[in-house]
Amino acid sequence: MEKKALIEVKNLVKEFNGVRVIDGLTINFYAGDRVALIGQNGAGKTTLIRCILGLYTFEGYLRVLQKNPRTDREEILHRVSFVPQLPPPLRMTVEEILDLFDEITRLDKEKFFRIVRDLKLDIENHMQKPFLKLSGGMKQKLLVGLALARNPGILLMDEPTANLDPEARRVLVKYLEQLPEDTLLILSSHRVKEIGHLVNRLVEMDLGKVVVDEPYDPATMQEEC
Repeated sequence: MEKKALIEVKNLVKEFNGVRVIDGLTINFYAGDRVALIGQNGAGKTTLIRCILGLYTFEGYLRVLQKNPRTDREEILHRVSFVPQLPPPLRMTVEEILDLFDEITRLDKEKFFRIVRDLKLDIENHMQKPFLKLSGGMKQKLLVGLALARNPGILLMDEPTANLDPEARRVLVKYLEQLPEDTLLILSSHRVKEIGHLVNRLVEMDLGKVVVDEPYDPATMQEEC
């Protein structure tokens, strides 16, 4: 049975001030893929994710759910969740963010509260606080809860465990293990050993190109990953 491509990339190019950060990249990501996206800082991982999210203009061909992420961004984001490496500088309160997500996405509030409580975020006592005033770990737990509670078809996570304590990282991994079978999960992370058992595909980028794209077997994982 042929796998369904949820993200299609052909000859993708992205430049900043004349510097080519994504250099003619071609790759597809499929329903059910659990991808470890790795590479050194500056390899182009975050830029690729931001192109997929429609945050950047680009040259070449990029389709997400068979739609253009620039012109059909709102429709695409109903089915795509994202946890960034650096939390955005939101001035809204936690309650306002929840209300906004509830209005524009399919947020399962009951699931959201269950996730953040499992992550040991005392959400009820922070509802009136501006997001900016939360600690790095609290922001990350809130963003993880929002992403997972939407039951996305595509889940993109850029260094999602960076600000999490060890117990919260274990809780996050538990929830990722429970994702529906056909969900596309792309994890950009330097902690491959920590999430290795979740992954069935390894994609390594270097200088804006894919240099490794192969099935992933945790039993053969090398120390340098």
